[in-house]
Amino acid sequence: MTTLTPSLHIAHPIFQGPMTGSDTPALAIAVSQAGGLGMLGCGMRSPTAMRETAAQVRAATDKPFGMNLFVLPQPTPDPRAVEAALQRLAPLYAEFGLEPSVPAQWCEDFDAQFDTLVELRPPVSSFTFGILTPAQVQRLKAVGSDVIGTATTVEEAVAWQDVGADAVVVSGMEAGGHRGTFLGDFDASMIGTLALVPQCVDRVSIPVIAAGGIMDGRGIAASLALGAQAVQMGTAFLACPESGIGPAYRDAMARATATDTRTTRVYSGRYARGIVNTMMDRLMADEAAIPEYPIQNALTGALRRASAAAGHSDYLSLWAGQGVANARVMPAGELVQTLARELQQLHRPPSA
Repeated sequence: MTTLTPSLHIAHPIFQGPMTGSDTPALAIAVSQAGGLGMLGCGMRSPTAMRETAAQVRAATDKPFGMNLFVLPQPTPDPRAVEAALQRLAPLYAEFGLEPSVPAQWCEDFDAQFDTLVELRPPVSSFTFGILTPAQVQRLKAVGSDVIGTATTVEEAVAWQDVGADAVVVSGMEAGGHRGTFLGDFDASMIGTLALVPQCVDRVSIPVIAAGGIMDGRGIAASLALGAQAVQMGTAFLACPESGIGPAYRDAMARATATDTRTTRVYSGRYARGIVNTMMDRLMADEAAIPEYPIQNALTGALRRASAAAGHSDYLSLWAGQGVANARVMPAGELVQTLARELQQLHRPPSA
């Protein structure tokens, strides 16, 4: 038993990763109802969509859940970089009879999203890509929402503690999806979960939640042994039928192994781990020239949607961690119960 689970009123030390763009209210509901912490990835949701998804979760369960945002300033893109990116993407769009174009907006307004989060008062508010101010943390705490940050280094974990966060997700380089690095060099921040978790546990007094490569009860037990009080699992829940990924994505996951994932900026402009496909192969040579997130993310959005509609994984952002080969296809609630049973069996004392 950890101290974090009773404080959050959840039965198991299992958080579902937010997985913005691939999560659904149904997934969060199933995980929370089974005793874990379901999460809504709201980084790309408008305030209206945030209200709608939170209402769906609350209508289906009275269990705790969380909402996650990307901490991002409004971008001011260089027109020349945007034009170069459009030219780079044009041959890929042409395969679907389309032309790339500048979107109506680059991303949602973080300040408006944050105000909506305070309004909605989820039991847990989590953040990645950046860090809140102490005043923002206090606004959430004042309405009864626990604040959880994301760190990829010890320094980032300490920074979250210093602004008053209640806990921190410590994300190892094995994790799928976007890296949460916000301090220092990206390459230097590529630290494995096994090495990063105990170092963070030794440096901060707030609870640490381990993430990255955790797929079963063995991974949870190992994380708890290293001092984490819970785990956050993304790739494991992607395979569940309640997730929002399509058939082509599911097929790619079913075929992938640990050596089939890479970290890249080609899809969104921010480093993220996913399964290698045609888009990664074709654009990685020009990776240094790709504009930062959210510019590239917005410019490739229509291409990724077209690829999904055609049933092809060639141009999808196939976010997945290094543990992808161990993903199990089962309902999310069943997965939570299976994970809890596996953990219990590992922690069961030997018979006399």
